[in-house]
Amino acid sequence: MTLKKLSSYLFHRTVLVAVLLLIQIGLLVAMILRFSDYFVYFYFICVALSVLAVLHIINSRGDPGYKIAWLVPILLVPVFGGLVYLLCGGNRLSARVQRKMEGMDRRLVEVLGPDRKAESLAPFGQDAVNQSHYLEEYAHCPLYTNTFTRYFALGDDVMEPMLEELRKAEHYIFLEYFIITPGKLWDAVLEILEEKVRQGVDVRVIYDDVGTLYTLPKTYDKELEAKGIRCRVFNRFVPVLSVRLNNRDHRKFCIVDGHTAFTGGINLADEYVNKVVRYGRWKDSAILLKGEGAWSMTVMFLTMWEYISGRTEDYAAYRPASLPVQAELGAGHWVQPYADSPLDGEPVGETVYLNLITKAKRYVYLMTPYLIISDSVTTALCNAAKSGVDVRILTPHIPDKKIIFEVTRAHYPPLLEAGVRIFEYTPGFLHAKNFAVDDQYATVGSINMDYRSMFLHFEDGVWLCGDPTVLDVKRDFLETQAISEEITLEAVRRHPWPRQLLRSILRMFAPLM
Repeated sequence: MTLKKLSSYLFHRTVLVAVLLLIQIGLLVAMILRFSDYFVYFYFICVALSVLAVLHIINSRGDPGYKIAWLVPILLVPVFGGLVYLLCGGNRLSARVQRKMEGMDRRLVEVLGPDRKAESLAPFGQDAVNQSHYLEEYAHCPLYTNTFTRYFALGDDVMEPMLEELRKAEHYIFLEYFIITPGKLWDAVLEILEEKVRQGVDVRVIYDDVGTLYTLPKTYDKELEAKGIRCRVFNRFVPVLSVRLNNRDHRKFCIVDGHTAFTGGINLADEYVNKVVRYGRWKDSAILLKGEGAWSMTVMFLTMWEYISGRTEDYAAYRPASLPVQAELGAGHWVQPYADSPLDGEPVGETVYLNLITKAKRYVYLMTPYLIISDSVTTALCNAAKSGVDVRILTPHIPDKKIIFEVTRAHYPPLLEAGVRIFEYTPGFLHAKNFAVDDQYATVGSINMDYRSMFLHFEDGVWLCGDPTVLDVKRDFLETQAISEEITLEAVRRHPWPRQLLRSILRMFAPLM
């Protein structure tokens, strides 16, 4: 290893952050030792904090699994448990953040409120109306028709169409991604962005600081700004033990001129489009919207831009003068893009999934890279299967995170016992987050079936009703299932007891991972 390469490793910001966190822990230990004569007082203060933390957790409205995951360590180690919870637990908001969050919701209501039309789904039944009404009322995201959709079953398939749409941009390009990694995909995108800036197009990029911790330099936003690309970094990673580290921007938006938008599971990195091989064949998905639904996603981006920058935007200036009319779709094809915030107390992502599961009559097919689900979702899936609904789940066979993979497998037994069929995608890693239900409903987006996506991350998705793309999502599931391995309850029970014990422990603490 050359001296230059060694230096780059030693001075990488992740190493510096780790060192600073260790220093903080060391200082805490040193303080305890320094004031050992007062340990009794320190002990009782910490126990009192733990008691208050336990009372707060019990009386909070959080998920029961999340509560248990905190209660166990606090009760086992009361000296430090309450202190750690106060530093890193929960989702407490400062008055300033609360005002900013209220601003995001208010802007969604102001701009998109007039578009609400959930009652238009009456021909599909009251269940469809109710699902759509929930998203309009609690996510402030309206239902749209007059929107063309196209589903991409692989990241490989979406790369060229995305680049083609970016080349067509005349007014603005908005990108918002959890991960950006220099490589063939990002380099191709960046080349287009630079060209569009020269043409006078308003180009903006948002990326998450933790998502890009290992892939981009700390000052990459300044590099983009120097190219004329306006850039904001979500929730800068600060080396301080804090609850702020929990909330990340996990959304994936590629928006062109307010009438065209992509979302799904794909980040702007080569593994998502199989330009590099990581964990075998990478299976992901995306969806393209053209028309009214794309405008809704544009507003979601602008609210996030306002949240980060603190500057008010003129939304009317970005609304297309006329949105494309997809006359060939006719009536009855409905699309509802939605966003989920971890800071508003409303678990939109989980509720969308629960509604799809509980309203299913014939089948529920779902893909997820992580099956780390709450008791509510587990119960819903089990009850659906016991009621005769064909419930099938696809997960990866080759993991990207081995511990998380063990937690996923720890959730298999109760589902298999209830009659849920589970398949693992043997060619590699499955990163798609899709539902298909009864040939009528589907959702495609960024929301994993784990606690972080459900409760701690900013996320997005597209709910579909009566759209032809629903059958494309279903077809993709069945084709992927055909090259996957079915997991049986007998095979799971044959695993050695140490592994089963480990999985039980990991499942208990899964909400904290």
